[in-house]
Amino acid sequence: MAYKPSPAQLPSALLRQVRPLRLLLNQAERLEHLQRLLESQLQPAAREHCHVASWRDGTLLLVVTDGHWATRLRYQQKRLMRELQAMEAFGNLRRILYKVQPPLVPTKRGGHATELSSNAAESLRDTAEGITDPKLRAALERLASHGPSKAPSRT
Repeated sequence: MAYKPSPAQLPSALLRQVRPLRLLLNQAERLEHLQRLLESQLQPAAREHCHVASWRDGTLLLVVTDGHWATRLRYQQKRLMRELQAMEAFGNLRRILYKVQPPLVPTKRGGHATELSSNAAESLRDTAEGITDPKLRAALERLASHGPSKAPSRT
């Protein structure tokens, strides 16, 4: 007997047909909806630091990236509860719990790397030429590499 594989199906169709996957997908969609509602009531700066972990029996569990944001959200808890309770999805909200959980992957700092001016880079290169300690010289040359490259001399 030869094995005949079932025809390929779209992942979305599989998620909707297999009961455990369908339940998992529904729960994920529900949490995503609650997250959007929560974000509509948070300050823009706090949105990336606060995520809905669970919502059951009138308790909303929020995962916060660090203690600083947890403290800021606790100060705003009364206002946040009042505004969330006004929404149908959070109608029976009785309390909000915060759990601090740093992100698994450190977030990149905004902005760009500082670039050296050509004068500063040249000064570092000149200083490195006069240094005998190899580690210090290498460090100065690495710093100088963050500036514009040395222009070829026209002598």
